Amino acid sequence: MSHRTPRLATRALILADDRLLLVNAYRGGVSDLWCAPGGGAVVGQSLHDNLKREIWEETGLTVAVGAPCLVNEFHDPKRGFHQVDLYFRCQIVAGQINDGWRDPEGVVTERRFFSRDALRGIRFKPDTLPSAAWGAGESLYDPLELIVR
Repeated sequence: MSHRTPRLATRALILADDRLLLVNAYRGGVSDLWCAPGGGAVVGQSLHDNLKREIWEETGLTVAVGAPCLVNEFHDPKRGFHQVDLYFRCQIVAGQINDGWRDPEGVVTERRFFSRDALRGIRFKPDTLPSAAWGAGESLYDPLELIVR
């Protein structure tokens, strides 16, 4: 059996006016699933620099990267896919959400801030997202969960 290394990604938990920034999770709107902005780590780039680049690409925002707050793993056993997401608390230092912004990769087409109450009406991953975003600052670990579409 061949061994595949899990993919590593960084994600941002950005709160503004007590609302959490989320992006659509699948290219072309094939799913109504929302997630925190971010993406795959690039070899030779620090996790913080990787996250700043991903946030800029997906949202047009410039952020300051803070402390890590969540490690989440998800996988698709049928495809042999396994990803580890490292979530960091971030603060917006420049920019604003603009409906005209275009992700150069073409993956993210929607970005929106959600209140805690509004999260109850949408599908999002990981399950621990609200606890990580509005928690007391402790670091959380969300073990292996199935990827969903």
